[in-house]
Amino acid sequence: MLRRAKYLAQTGGVALLLVTVATPVRGAGFGIFEHGAKAMGMAGAFTAQADDGSALFHNVGGLGFLEEKEFTVGTTLIYAVDSSFEGLEPFPGTAASGELESSVFYPTHVYYVQPIGEDLNFGFGFNSPFGLATEWKDPAQWSGRYISAEAQLHAFDLNPSLGWRVTDKLSLGIGAVIRFSTVELDRYVPAVNPFTQGVIDAATVNLKSDFDEGFGWNVGILHRPWDRFSWGLSYRSKVKIDYAGDAEFTQLPTGNAALDAIIAGTLPFGAKLPVETAIDFPALASFGVAVGLSEKALVEVDVNWTSWGDFEELEILFIENPELSSVIPENYDDCFNYRIGLRLDVGANQWRFGYVFDETPQPEGSTGPLLPDADRHGFTVGFGWRDRFDIAFMYLLFDERTTTTNYDNFFGTYDTTAWLLGATLKF
Repeated sequence: MLRRAKYLAQTGGVALLLVTVATPVRGAGFGIFEHGAKAMGMAGAFTAQADDGSALFHNVGGLGFLEEKEFTVGTTLIYAVDSSFEGLEPFPGTAASGELESSVFYPTHVYYVQPIGEDLNFGFGFNSPFGLATEWKDPAQWSGRYISAEAQLHAFDLNPSLGWRVTDKLSLGIGAVIRFSTVELDRYVPAVNPFTQGVIDAATVNLKSDFDEGFGWNVGILHRPWDRFSWGLSYRSKVKIDYAGDAEFTQLPTGNAALDAIIAGTLPFGAKLPVETAIDFPALASFGVAVGLSEKALVEVDVNWTSWGDFEELEILFIENPELSSVIPENYDDCFNYRIGLRLDVGANQWRFGYVFDETPQPEGSTGPLLPDADRHGFTVGFGWRDRFDIAFMYLLFDERTTTTNYDNFFGTYDTTAWLLGATLKF
């Protein structure tokens, strides 16, 4: 009972913090790296190639090497086919279990490249580098409903850029990043029934931010010193977004009029409560080397770093209800992912294969129903048709993750599998 009371105390009073925990996490986490099927077919090992419009995301240094006007559009279908939870003692206990609703996300990418001089190109990119949508089945019965029943994050980047071909072997690029983002969360609010000392569902709360914006920049270099060797380096800066939005509580009838009256006096029902928070989306750096094994075969190896270590805590401000404000610890770590891809030319077409190991930045302490993250392994295969159409498939397997020391005192094991299908058409 003491463990359960502690859990309720940590989850019952402050709601907005739960939505913003979801927003800034995925280097692993829930960042999205698949913004072009050509690169995706090689598991994202593309920093040292960057030879299509997706250079605007993977390495803007490749923009200067593109030789003609180009318009590219595509999407990546992300299907979370299985994500389950099995509880552990002392709370919620071994009898507890849960499952996320199967869902499909489709972040879209659009790139435009226009030569504006003999050695200078303009590019404009649109993509969604972060995203989240989690919805637990049977939320009224889900033991983690006081942490999260449903959560969504949307983020969209506009990326105007310039690429300069310094020599026939060296290109530099620079761009601006304009990010728009919104977050939303639905969860249940618990209370202790003073008549029975049992735990009841007192209310639900919906939290939703406006579409707010932040600004950053990206730079890159691509060097091809020899015919079968190239290397690239890219950097995308942090982007800070100050969110403003509203929280709204809805009371759930208990069937006991006296108890309902007590609950009605404890929370500000029937009003939209202004809330604010701020999130620093992490910086991303990538280094890649590509080597031609023959005239028809190339292999690339990339190492990517994401600066999640700056995400130590999150302050939530209820502007007109400061007693509800709080700070939640996160204590994320900087993380790396490692990518290798193989490209095989077959006439005018290409086959591509790849593998990625993606570290999670999330410590066990902040692993929970809102984000059950873990290290992951991705296996890819792709095909390119006449440099006009690319398709790629990824099988993404998460390591099983067990939490016994997390901050919200909600213990258990999470297991997740996902499939991704990307397609890109170039004009």
